[in-house]
Amino acid sequence: MAIVVQKRDYSITGQESKRAEEKGLVAAEWYTTPIPRAKLKELMKRKNGPAIRDTIIWFVGLIALGYACYVSWGTWWAIPAFLAYGILYTTPGDSRWHECGHGTAFKTPWMNEVIYQIASFMVLRSATPWRWSHARHHTDTIIVGRDPEIVTERPPLWKILWMQVFDLYGGPIEIKRFFLHAFGKLEKQEQEYIPASEHKKVFREARVYMLIFLAVIASCFYAGSILPAMFVILPSFYGFILTLGFGMTQHLGLYEDVLDHRLNSRTIYMNPILRFLYWNMNYHVEHHMFPMVPYHALAKLHDEMKADCPEARRSFTAALKEVIAALRKQKDDPSYVVVKPLPSTARPYMHGIEHNLNLRSDIS
Repeated sequence: MAIVVQKRDYSITGQESKRAEEKGLVAAEWYTTPIPRAKLKELMKRKNGPAIRDTIIWFVGLIALGYACYVSWGTWWAIPAFLAYGILYTTPGDSRWHECGHGTAFKTPWMNEVIYQIASFMVLRSATPWRWSHARHHTDTIIVGRDPEIVTERPPLWKILWMQVFDLYGGPIEIKRFFLHAFGKLEKQEQEYIPASEHKKVFREARVYMLIFLAVIASCFYAGSILPAMFVILPSFYGFILTLGFGMTQHLGLYEDVLDHRLNSRTIYMNPILRFLYWNMNYHVEHHMFPMVPYHALAKLHDEMKADCPEARRSFTAALKEVIAALRKQKDDPSYVVVKPLPSTARPYMHGIEHNLNLRSDIS
């Protein structure tokens, strides 16, 4: 028999934000795995080399696949060519946006900023608003009413998740925001986390985005074909599927409203190709606990932390199956969560607040 749980308001402008503050969950002190200071300092060391290498590989790959798309245009071979191009365009675009937004991918600040701006446009995200949105995500990770980046609420909205296979929910929302920002306006929720001092920058970036949109549209009319848009803008939609899968495995099916990233984030073992595309964000518990450790050091950080963390999921496929199974159970019982047992060497989970005694979990 399903447990009846009152539906919560996941917006960051509703009553849940106030409740989270009353519970002591806002900008709270989070659990961290003890790591020797000297070791942590070593892991936090930034380098230009790995990110420059990976960026060159990424763009060379895009050029090569782009050429394959161009010569195959008008044939059936264009379908797999553009699918590969779209995935290589969007998936690293998302991970590079993320890591460069943290300012840790490159040692040189301007390099982070350049790739961040390029990647933000590639995945159709307003650069400055998303920088502040993501800062809130890290400060109040999966705290209902505070975190603007929760993928779906409980019970899950399957219609939205299916639409997101081609970014048909989030993409149009972002384009609408581009228009809004271009005319000097912000959404109500954006005013909650974007400082007033950053507003002019938001509007300026949106106007640049709109000029690029107009240039691409004009190119399509000039060429009498949608081919230009297939290389810029549209890949954000038709190449989104892997980005969605990665995003779903980060936090879904786990705890909300806790102060321990071991409970609300998921670390996954992936093959080298997926790790390149994802820029090691599969080490997600590690990243959230120590966000200033660069992507290229996350595997070493994982080795330092694994005695204090639940066992990593064995593959991307296994993690995705776990998420989908949890979401199906949350349809009838929104309080359901997946909890993995800790090794005997770990310190106990720290929930941070007193939880409902009826809360169900899968301990496996």
